Amino acid sequence: MARPSVTGMNSESAVLLGQFLRSPAATGAVAPSSRRLSRAVCAPVPEGGEPVVVELGPGTGPFTAEIQRRLAGRGRHLAVEINPLLAGRLSARHPGVDLVVGSAADLPALLAERGMAAADVIVSGLPWAAFSPGHQAGLLRAAVSALAPGGAFTTFSYVHARALPAALRFRRSLTASFEEVVAGRTVWRNLPPAFVYHARRPRASAVLR
Repeated sequence: MARPSVTGMNSESAVLLGQFLRSPAATGAVAPSSRRLSRAVCAPVPEGGEPVVVELGPGTGPFTAEIQRRLAGRGRHLAVEINPLLAGRLSARHPGVDLVVGSAADLPALLAERGMAAADVIVSGLPWAAFSPGHQAGLLRAAVSALAPGGAFTTFSYVHARALPAALRFRRSLTASFEEVVAGRTVWRNLPPAFVYHARRPRASAVLR
């Protein structure tokens, strides 16, 4: 089968597709998230106060742009991206974001290094269904332990993958890790269609596992 043509794509779409073809499990997406999905995922980011917002796996930056729009210069925005190419491009476009090339598993330490006790909101673009059970559990545990007691965690899942064993396992892990987990409506105007998980109030028991 021939690889998809990048003719007519914008530069970010072409870059993301190239990274996906090189490493599907690490990239997890063939196209940047749409504005509709970005707004849905970033809805918990408060438009007032001085919140600490963490972004995991920003990729080409659609969620980054929406977080920056909502913060409008307030608070702190820490983004953790494991892909150096994507991180470099993102840093050039959003110099106000504290961008780290590294693993989300190190999030508690990254916050501590910056004198931040916890995150008020964590926005995740990580491909949870592509991770092994151990890697998935470790990343989620790091995110839960980095959240403030009343914090919010949001991520998304593609509709076509929701019945996969890894996706079902992730949903069970979310329910075990948070007191409240709500699945939002399907965002059909996204490639592929996706829906958002909104999770709030991390359970202390999930941090201790």
